[in-house]
Amino acid sequence: MFKTLLYATALLSLPAQLSAHEPLAYQFDGPYLIQEQQNQAPTAFWICNANLKTTKTKQQVVKRPENCGQLPQPILSDAIKQVMPDSYDGVKKVVALSDVHGQYDVLITLLKNQKIIDADNNWAFGAGHMVMTGDMFDRGDQINEVLWFMYQLDRQAKAAGGMLHLLMGNHEQMVLGGDLRYVHERYDLASELLHRSNDALYGEDTEIGQWLRSKNTLVKINDVLYMHGGISNEWLERKLTIEQANQLFRANIGRPKAELKQDELLSFLFYGNGPTWYRGYFSEAFTEAELDKILAYFDVKHITVGHTSQKQVLGLFNNKIIAIDSSIKRGEQGELLLIQHNELTRGLYDGSRQPL
Repeated sequence: MFKTLLYATALLSLPAQLSAHEPLAYQFDGPYLIQEQQNQAPTAFWICNANLKTTKTKQQVVKRPENCGQLPQPILSDAIKQVMPDSYDGVKKVVALSDVHGQYDVLITLLKNQKIIDADNNWAFGAGHMVMTGDMFDRGDQINEVLWFMYQLDRQAKAAGGMLHLLMGNHEQMVLGGDLRYVHERYDLASELLHRSNDALYGEDTEIGQWLRSKNTLVKINDVLYMHGGISNEWLERKLTIEQANQLFRANIGRPKAELKQDELLSFLFYGNGPTWYRGYFSEAFTEAELDKILAYFDVKHITVGHTSQKQVLGLFNNKIIAIDSSIKRGEQGELLLIQHNELTRGLYDGSRQPL
């Protein structure tokens, strides 16, 4: 039985505001915006004090019910659900981070201290580009807080002349494809009350699901290529392009593993040596000569990846590889990468900066 029932006797004494890291806070969740009928605004489903409530979306604004904690109240946008280009030149400043895994509090603190967002959690990076190289899902207990925050940041960045590149990682692929092994117990209650498995909570008929399915898995900005895991030699042997791969990822991201494995190309892209799972750069067997061929193939100077956890943002092979999974998933601290004026900089959790 879902663990949320263990706390039913304490619900009457709930405080007005709860930390998402306290078990009682698991009685509050959402919103889940579901398109119940075509050509109509989605219905917002909320978990309030362990009860299911609904509200209607009016003029793209989502309002939470009374006595429903501090759950997000997003402003919806059709523009951020449009497929965007996967190659950009002339971008003057870029910030990149990875593998948040539901650690909303750490994410907000890091972005505030580095002046990427303001005191009210709004975009403050101007015309800069921000890259999240995957893995917002799984492990942590603030997944929806992270998702709705990034959704709002996507809208605000566009309005400011900037851009948010929300790249898909292996855990986005896992959840959307029905592999729910790492989903936090907090989300059991939503599945129970909405009669949907966790992957269906982000299905094609949901606002977040549509938004995620529009996103790229790889992006090239100036002379840097970004993705979750990495590019293997097998990619070069297959002579794939970034555009081809992104199209295939978008078209197939919700399919279960068994189906993907039946297709030889999709099996490569979604697993093994594909760009969301590959860890070869961290193997002693991988050589700089191999790397130089990969860089030349894409006409870039650097490849930036998450997926393989480090203690900090780390440069390998004279910074040709930049590893940006700084273990935010542990819920303690994290770092980000800043690129401006051709300089590579570590943005530390306390707001300070150091050359990479």
